[in-house]
Amino acid sequence: MPSPESFLGFPLGKGQSRLVTTEEIQKYVQAVGSASGRVVTGTMARSVTGQDLPYAIVSSEKHMVKGQLDKIAKQIQELRDPRSLRPDKAARIAADTPAIVWVAGNVHGGEKSGADAALKTLYELASGLSCDVAKRNENTVTIIVPTQNPDGRDANRRQNEFGFDLNRDWFARSQPETDGKIAMLREYPPQVFVDAHEMGGRQYFFPPNADPIHHEIADQPVDWINRIGAANAAGFGYNGACGGAVTVECYFNYATYDMFYMGYGDTVPATGFGAAGMTFEKGSSSAIEDRVQQQFNTQWATTGWATANKNEILNGYYKIWQTALAEGESGALEPNQVVQPTNTVQFPVPDIKIRSYFLMPDRQLGDVRRLVERLRDMDVEVYEVEKAITVPNARIFGGRSAKNLKVPAGAYWIPMNQPQKHWIQALIGEDPYVPFPYFYDVSSWSNPLLMGVDTVYTGDALSPKAERVKRLEGGIDSSASGNGSYSYALDSAAASELTFKLLGSGVALTRDLKTGVVSLSARAMSKDALDKLARSLGVTVNGTSKPASGTALRLPDAGLFAGTGISTTSGSYGEARYVLGSRWGLNLKPVTTADINDNTAAFTGRTALVVPDGSNSTGGLTAQGLANLKAWVAGGGTYLGLRNEGTRVARAAGLTSTTEKAKPTGYQVIGSHFRVDVANTSAVALGRPAEDFQFNNGDPILTPSQTGVNVLTYPAGDTFWSNGYTVKADTLKGTAALVDEPTGNGHAVLFAYNPLFRAYNENGIHLVANALLAPAASASPQPQQRLATPQSSADALRAQAENTEEPANIGGEWRPITIQVAEADLARTESVVAKYTGTGSSAVADGSGYITIPNPEGLAADEHPFLRDLVHDLNTAGIPLRSVVG
Repeated sequence: MPSPESFLGFPLGKGQSRLVTTEEIQKYVQAVGSASGRVVTGTMARSVTGQDLPYAIVSSEKHMVKGQLDKIAKQIQELRDPRSLRPDKAARIAADTPAIVWVAGNVHGGEKSGADAALKTLYELASGLSCDVAKRNENTVTIIVPTQNPDGRDANRRQNEFGFDLNRDWFARSQPETDGKIAMLREYPPQVFVDAHEMGGRQYFFPPNADPIHHEIADQPVDWINRIGAANAAGFGYNGACGGAVTVECYFNYATYDMFYMGYGDTVPATGFGAAGMTFEKGSSSAIEDRVQQQFNTQWATTGWATANKNEILNGYYKIWQTALAEGESGALEPNQVVQPTNTVQFPVPDIKIRSYFLMPDRQLGDVRRLVERLRDMDVEVYEVEKAITVPNARIFGGRSAKNLKVPAGAYWIPMNQPQKHWIQALIGEDPYVPFPYFYDVSSWSNPLLMGVDTVYTGDALSPKAERVKRLEGGIDSSASGNGSYSYALDSAAASELTFKLLGSGVALTRDLKTGVVSLSARAMSKDALDKLARSLGVTVNGTSKPASGTALRLPDAGLFAGTGISTTSGSYGEARYVLGSRWGLNLKPVTTADINDNTAAFTGRTALVVPDGSNSTGGLTAQGLANLKAWVAGGGTYLGLRNEGTRVARAAGLTSTTEKAKPTGYQVIGSHFRVDVANTSAVALGRPAEDFQFNNGDPILTPSQTGVNVLTYPAGDTFWSNGYTVKADTLKGTAALVDEPTGNGHAVLFAYNPLFRAYNENGIHLVANALLAPAASASPQPQQRLATPQSSADALRAQAENTEEPANIGGEWRPITIQVAEADLARTESVVAKYTGTGSSAVADGSGYITIPNPEGLAADEHPFLRDLVHDLNTAGIPLRSVVG
């Protein structure tokens, strides 16, 4: 058995002089697998650039003989479905079968020490001869994934190659690294899952977590997580952490890291798999040997706890799914709870019953089916309704209700009386019902709202005639004659992807500009090829004997604005590269600030320009560059502006009559959904309903355009509705979320929000497709001559740039730190804040005091140099926090 020191040339942990490279990780895992009968190795997935994500499964040799590991996995899978497993058999499995523990590191590429520690854990389990190691391998199967993000590790970058934070991608599974991981999790369901990270500072975090905790996480995982935290604390003391000074300052709990958003490496294993899902964080300012050794200490303490409590864990694991079935049968939702001793539940889960969800099939069928597949890929049972059924008491997403609502045949039924009840509610529930207003991430991710899927839920006991869905539906529904055509509704992100893939293959397409339906000649491509492509995307295509008709669609020659050298793996830019480039197949060309300022062919040769979110209100463009941009649009170009930078550059260039409205003191919109009204007079809105839903993450507030079409607006009256966590959201009433502004022969399409957010905002993705496919008044923009700009206008533009410049907007998700306390506590809070920074500004509104602290580097809470310590000091000072947002 090769030791790390003999293989790598240095020890792991104590005395470690450098971190392991990605290549060394891959080779060492293979070497241990080849040398040990206790280890099976393989590749979990491949990264965006094609690198392997290696794994090692380690247990006793008797568990590794042919067929035995599969048997263990099958028995754990059986525990997840009490409908077909009697309690006595479940008890035998709990007694005779090892628990499955996952140790995963390096999901954020620059947070490296967890991977090195995982290699040490692997070596100790694979080579150790002690009774302790033998017991661990007898009672557990440990699955070790040293790096979940090899591309990011190589680049010393948090995100993967497309700029995605893989610790936000768990439910969407948009990235190959995540998709392969969850597929393997289904094969080997965990009871304990360790996700090893790094953070700022020198301390170590392990649970208990900060509030909030999502209400649908079962009681057993929460209990296990807290007890593992105690085991880790004991492990720190025993191992003489922090140079032998065993004090609480060496590590902390109950702060920063919550368990709420369903995209993390702790919440998804906990909610979707019933595991003790845990985030471990070690301060990156510590020496390498301390980082790796302490990561190893917590991994070893955790696997030791799982070993000692294996029988209890597996008996409890079975009960998780028993409880889920019983709650689903009765329609009960789990209540909200808090774990921090100083907190109380501020927002209880309402007293409602939910026994069924129905996904309606009347529109956006491609995205409906994508949601069905997303659920099925997490072992949710979905049924297609074969005969219409009446729902006596229906609740309709968007806060409405109806009596005796007819659900048609073709709808998809998701009954709650199934083992994955907790996951169903957590993923598609209309509201996540936050218990306590601290937010590490967004406060809403309801998949039907993200996709704009009409959804109904009810507490009625129903038994519709339905058949279980077993595969992705779609494809050619009826054949076309030789001279006929095929058509489909371009009303979804799925249909958008089909359209661009067909155009990219050279297929001529037309679109009816009233209905949004796309047509192609039956002779344009083979029936089998069309069927295969449409089916892969869940889009239904219908054949007819009539020829194709409508306005010809053109494949845009799209440029992606890179400013003065933005990273191609930053959030908003990377999202555009992924959705428009990787999924749609567009050949995006980078367009720099210099290209526009100098009117080069790299800019003027494009028919469309996408300006992603960012912080520069002019994009670095000179007055001449802004004039060039306006002239290019007037010549027939399509400008797509996203969120802050995208809308502000358009304003600086005179492409819009919208203005940006100031946010009132205390205003908070923490990643929430809103109802919007849709103006179908714009081609950008083709295929959308008259009312829709839109995701807002503290986005700029735009006044309505006086010169263009306000495609999406927030209702000014009683139909205004939102979910998630908002304060003073009424400020949005009557404002615009999406504007289509004509300029000459072209137009500017301005999204106040980020329609490509994490590539899971299908509503927004479809609107981006519409904008790029909208017909131009002229065939294409022509190269423009440099236009002089009057000196007074140039001076005004420079002044605007100087006055509106904002801090960095990392990944399009930047927001400052805002601390809310009672107005009476504001002075005390200011004195504590003053110890850390002099940049905070105070305000008072509605009985609350607010201190806003700039966040010029766009740092997340765990990366911020003092936010965690500041919150700790406020708590120590006895100042009740009403909310902390950052």
